[in-house]
Amino acid sequence: MKRYSKQLFTIVCFLGAMMTSPAMAQDLSGAKDHPALKRFAGSSIVTYDVKRFDEVDIPTSTFRAYNLQTKKREFVNPPIKAEGLRTRIWYEAAGATSAELLSNYANELAAQGFTKLYDSTQDAKLGKWNGYLLPFGSLDGKLNTSRSSFVFTSAPTSGVRTLSAQRVKDGQTLYVHLTVVQWDKDNVTFKAKSGAYAALDIVEAGQMQQNMVTVSASEMSKAMASTGRVALYGILFDTGKADVKPESKAALEEIAKLLKAEPNFKLRVVGHTDNQGGLDSNISLSKRRAEAVNAALASQYGIAAARLSAFGVADLAPVASNADEAGRAKNRRVELVPQ
Repeated sequence: MKRYSKQLFTIVCFLGAMMTSPAMAQDLSGAKDHPALKRFAGSSIVTYDVKRFDEVDIPTSTFRAYNLQTKKREFVNPPIKAEGLRTRIWYEAAGATSAELLSNYANELAAQGFTKLYDSTQDAKLGKWNGYLLPFGSLDGKLNTSRSSFVFTSAPTSGVRTLSAQRVKDGQTLYVHLTVVQWDKDNVTFKAKSGAYAALDIVEAGQMQQNMVTVSASEMSKAMASTGRVALYGILFDTGKADVKPESKAALEEIAKLLKAEPNFKLRVVGHTDNQGGLDSNISLSKRRAEAVNAALASQYGIAAARLSAFGVADLAPVASNADEAGRAKNRRVELVPQ
């Protein structure tokens, strides 16, 4: 396993990804400050992106290295994986220093009731260099998520600083990850003005809303005829439970419609989970969920129990990676397989 230290990466990539427009005095079109935080006076927004649901690592310790083979970051202490509504804002503050930016944001976060999770300027283990993983997009000053990648910034501690914080207020948890970097002179190549730049990730923690389209009875029939199965995402359960939620009504109605249209048709109902939790417990849970679907079809729609059988396979047949919430959501499903 080959490791690459932070010193091998350059801050130029970060700045080059951000600063390509010669007219940076105005905010990027459509960009705005997050309501939880004010901006540094005189700064302008050069990159802005909002995702309804995303996963962001919130640092709680020094970043040590990045393994290019496994594409995993290594920290002294593991970061917090914050999931929810994510707002990404990058500001340019011409004429400022990174120390000035960090100090101002630290005071603003404290004034807004945030608790500090990590501050690189107070990290005794940081050493001479510090490096932080930052997402960046296309070179047009806008974040293009279809082309987004990752880059490390490395510089002496006087140039790159990072801070993370958390606030719990009115039942809502809010995370902030700030990285500031200093550019000491104008650079013609990257069209960057001398000054400091602040990269902010703000995450409003929350669960992803299931938003899959209900599959119609005819679509179920066609899918099973062509692939031997159909995956359904409209049958919903609370985490760790096997009670079919009321929001599943539309999907159940379509299954019942299919079975009533084809009275000799029999189905195996197969429950699938993600990889969170133990395999044995998830196999039991996935089977109980399949049994709950069958029970609902029998009791609410008059489908003969003999036409349905239930199976649970937990996470043994994933359709996506379980490494992130988007993939885990695809793996949590009910499949219909004709007998």
